[in-house]
Amino acid sequence: MTPERPDPVVPTATYRLQLQPAFPFDAAAAAVPYLASLGVSHLHLSPFLEAVPGSTHGYDIVDPARVRGELGGEDGLRALARTAREHGLGLIADIVPNHMAMSPRHNRPLWEVLREGPGSPYARWFDIDWEAQGGQVLMPLLGQPLGAVSDELKVERWQDAHLGYDGHVLRYYDHVLPLREGTEELPLPQLVDAQWYRPVWWRLARTELNYRRFFSISELIGVRVEDPEVFAATHGKLLELLDDGVVEGLRVDHPDGLADPGGYLRRLHGASGGRWTVVEKILADGERLPAGWPVAGTTGYDALRHVDGLFTDPAGAGELLGQYRRFAAPQADRGGHWEATVRRAAYKVVTHELATEVDRLTRVANRICATSPDPALRDRAPWALRTALRELLVRLEVYRPYTPGDAASLVTEEAAEEARRTFTVPEEGGAVDVVRNLLLGRCGDGPGQAEFRDRFAQTASALRAKSVEDTAFYRYVPLLSATEVGGGPGSPAVSPEDFHAYCARVQRDWPATGTVLSTHDTKRSADVRAALAVLTECPQRWADVLAEVTRTGEGVPDAQLAWAAWQTAFGLGPADPERLQGALLKHVREAGLHTAWTEQEPAYEAAVAAFVAAGPGGAPGEAVAALRGVLEPYVRANVLGAALVHLTMPGVPDLYQGTESEYRALVDPDNRRPASFPPEVPGVKAELTGAALRLRARRPGVFGDTATYAPVVAEGPAAAHCLAFARSGEVVTAITRLSLRLADTGGWQDTRLPLPPGRWADLLAPEREFTGHARVAELFARLPVALLERVGEE
Repeated sequence: MTPERPDPVVPTATYRLQLQPAFPFDAAAAAVPYLASLGVSHLHLSPFLEAVPGSTHGYDIVDPARVRGELGGEDGLRALARTAREHGLGLIADIVPNHMAMSPRHNRPLWEVLREGPGSPYARWFDIDWEAQGGQVLMPLLGQPLGAVSDELKVERWQDAHLGYDGHVLRYYDHVLPLREGTEELPLPQLVDAQWYRPVWWRLARTELNYRRFFSISELIGVRVEDPEVFAATHGKLLELLDDGVVEGLRVDHPDGLADPGGYLRRLHGASGGRWTVVEKILADGERLPAGWPVAGTTGYDALRHVDGLFTDPAGAGELLGQYRRFAAPQADRGGHWEATVRRAAYKVVTHELATEVDRLTRVANRICATSPDPALRDRAPWALRTALRELLVRLEVYRPYTPGDAASLVTEEAAEEARRTFTVPEEGGAVDVVRNLLLGRCGDGPGQAEFRDRFAQTASALRAKSVEDTAFYRYVPLLSATEVGGGPGSPAVSPEDFHAYCARVQRDWPATGTVLSTHDTKRSADVRAALAVLTECPQRWADVLAEVTRTGEGVPDAQLAWAAWQTAFGLGPADPERLQGALLKHVREAGLHTAWTEQEPAYEAAVAAFVAAGPGGAPGEAVAALRGVLEPYVRANVLGAALVHLTMPGVPDLYQGTESEYRALVDPDNRRPASFPPEVPGVKAELTGAALRLRARRPGVFGDTATYAPVVAEGPAAAHCLAFARSGEVVTAITRLSLRLADTGGWQDTRLPLPPGRWADLLAPEREFTGHARVAELFARLPVALLERVGEE
């Protein structure tokens, strides 16, 4: 008999901890008393199932049935849960259903597939196209073509208790692969041909790979969790931990990579007993989370975009864009115009990094056409189908469709007409109609058609992530704070009216959704972005300082990189120059304009390093640091304002480790540095964060699913600079926005905030109380923000 499950617990606030061998379960347990005092309800743990040894992130899982030994194993996790429970905290698990590590010596199911081929009971686990590459799994692990490294491949006798293997293997440095019995004596070419896999030069992955990857990362192989047996095998341990109360909620990593995200989430919802679950879904501007998904909401990147936008001056952002174009003179589609930059980046990714995914999709489409009883589908050349697929994929403006109905609204007739025009011969452009009709379900609904729709959606999500987040964000750089996960660099500002409308919609439709400002995936932490946003309030001052520090033009590899480097230095503030070096090297490789991860240009990269050391990291950097110092009061207003809005707006706030106090970090691995518990220098932000979190813990109903959200609109000459809202008529948040513009136009003057009826105490200074139409200058006399709680009626 299945034990009765408790009602799902909805967190009041979560705190993300990055587990790794240097920060295992016992280190997390040591931080529990402090984190409990902070006011969060749950610890949000990074992936903790068995991963590749030494992994610092845990997303490269090798055994979903075991808790990771390097973190302390299952005993360590359960001990952490007990410690957390003793302090009133629960645990949220970050789960990774989309993929596992392509590391056979550590991944037993994969080892068995490579040993036994498609006949292995584990073959159904992995998304492998056995019809390609002669029925062998391509293994892109050789440093050079086979002929150049043949002497480095060794046949050895090998034993491994975990794998249950005692036999011959093929070894290439740290890579160990099983050999089919009786093949160990064959000459190398014949030996390789006799296996269920083929080790090849790593560069072949781009065009020849025959398994689904995580984006373009060949080291991660797609898992077929849509198969009920695979779901059960890969989720059994997690469900056991849920049933035992060790874990109380879930964060689902990258559901858009799955064949059927909705189906997966429904199965997970049923198996988990409806536990609080949020999904890492990136929503485009105006896009809505599918209403049928049984989840609490997203992980919160949509909230990030709306909060950041509040502190971005729309007019100043436009002026900054003009300054950037004059300074860097970028080509329109190489960083000059957002939409053109995204389109070019999409073409680059779809023809380069994702070439093998498009080829697999083409094979599926060609097979449908070649065997269709409908004459309209016949006589379609594979190259035409491939071209049609590329042209439609690059025109998608969201991550992916989920149903044929979605496809109809996303793969529009307008997009199809543009795609047709890329064909010289109009009749060959009919391939576009074939592809679109397949997506819209107009060509039957057999297994082939379903596979085509699923694979198109999976490829689309990888394309959007790689072309926008990992390419265009590094090419279009007028305002780096806008090039953030879930962000909209083409229109970075959000008006108070739009923000209030967003919050009202969240409270109505997804009141328990996640909200974030900083994560392990953000390009820059919230406090770095808050500083950069101030530049939209003083674009000419920024341009003047930039002209001063670059007046000689010496050592600048290219102007776009220089603009981005100086903004990065401004946002980060005084820091170890090596942190700048690392982030900017990643920046230029991701941009792919002059160097790239797989086509590195050592001379250019050396010039970048020299420029960073002599410029932002050298004496000229003092001018930027001086500007940062002058603007510090306005940076502080943004930092505190964003933090308070995040902690009190609708949804469940997730704090990334260390961000309760001022936290300046750049893209990973910079943002994976160890945190201190408690922070070494707590400061005002920590005071504000603790007050807001403890308020949420003390009065959950004010912020929960039955709560209300109402704008409180300031009145007077500077009303546009005060954003305020009430939660359930019991708490009021008020913050200063665009504070530099406010100072330049005379300050608050007689601006007033009409508070709801009652007496309102300032939680950061309880001796201060307000009623009626409070003078905003008085409200913000101590800090540029205020958190008020009703203490009684007049």
